[in-house]
Amino acid sequence: MTLMFRFLTEQDVREMLPASEFPALVDLMAGTLADFSANRATQPVRTALPVGPPGQYLGLMPALLSAGGALGAKLVSVVPSNALRGLSSHIGIIVLFDPETGALRAVMDARYITEVRTAAVSAVSVRHMARPDATRLGVIGAGVQARSHVEVFAAVRPLSRVRVWSPDPTEVDAFVRDVSGRLALDVGAAGSAEQALLDADLVVLATSSDRPVVRSEWIADGTHVVSVGACRPHQREMDPRLVARSRLIVDSIAAAVVESGDIVMGIAEGWFGREHVVGELGGVAAGLVQGRAAPGEVTIFKSLGLAVEDVPAADLAARRADAQRLGLEFALER
Repeated sequence: MTLMFRFLTEQDVREMLPASEFPALVDLMAGTLADFSANRATQPVRTALPVGPPGQYLGLMPALLSAGGALGAKLVSVVPSNALRGLSSHIGIIVLFDPETGALRAVMDARYITEVRTAAVSAVSVRHMARPDATRLGVIGAGVQARSHVEVFAAVRPLSRVRVWSPDPTEVDAFVRDVSGRLALDVGAAGSAEQALLDADLVVLATSSDRPVVRSEWIADGTHVVSVGACRPHQREMDPRLVARSRLIVDSIAAAVVESGDIVMGIAEGWFGREHVVGELGGVAAGLVQGRAAPGEVTIFKSLGLAVEDVPAADLAARRADAQRLGLEFALER
């Protein structure tokens, strides 16, 4: 019997998940997270195998989506020093299987899916946790995640201003040229992290820093903060005083209390207890958990990234590629 599977490059995936589909991708992530929080999707906390120096690891992230029937896993290597080699710090693949037969369906590059599904999940938090009039975005970090967040946010909400800061001014200049060239937005470089957040009511932290990049006093009351960096227990992006004064929502409570340094260290240092985590974004999206309790409240969404986000996005790309016969088809003989 011959079993066929499809291989998709990053460019193939980009064609299947174009910018015009970002609002639909945000809706897909909202529904998937709601299923996850209601135990209608299955995934273990990711396995992170240390490889080499601290902060370098191989991650394994499997998931089964019972509602849509998608089954798959992401394998991703995280090597922060890759920047010195001209390589991405995150390199990986997503593998999809037929949940009924176990047959291999597709193998695809994971970089772009990781990029856009992370931003789409963050946009779900903006939809349900930010104030309706929040339009001034401050961004710390100027890499691919920072860019994708601006692009996806702009697809689902008007942005009146974007200010970005990174310790690398060359990277910031490239960010401003690229984003302002593609989107009709007021995008500018800030002279410091504090200046980037001045008067911001939306904040994205997309860094690889092990230490806080934002102080509590820089964040005004009523601001919504999205933190997508610092995904290991020894890393933190946020001043613990900021986390302590906020309404804190996560993508997965089980993962957050063992993986997120902003939460793990905050609890260990006595800034707050485990009960400070109000709930999961899936519960918020489903209307079961209140995302914002008051206009003047600081809200934080701490994103770690879940396989239940990768697998449905990859499944969508694979189904579209099958329909268009895009990518390369291979046969597995047995």
